[in-house]
Amino acid sequence: MATRAVELAQVEGRLASLIQEVGTGTEVVITRNGQPVARLVPATAETSSDRVPGSAKGLFTVPDDFDAPLEDFREYM
Repeated sequence: MATRAVELAQVEGRLASLIQEVGTGTEVVITRNGQPVARLVPATAETSSDRVPGSAKGLFTVPDDFDAPLEDFREYM
């Protein structure tokens, strides 16, 4: 994958064309004052999540004393 650096000031108004470049296999590194601050790379299946909402339901219960004051902080009460 080819890499190209673009100064942040040059990105404004060119985002669509930079995304098109990324789609053709070019990684775009956005810099500020010559220092990298962000990277545009193609979205892949690796960026998606395998998490399923609610899949841990019932694996943890909140203890009854969850919000009770901690012994270490009694002097502040």
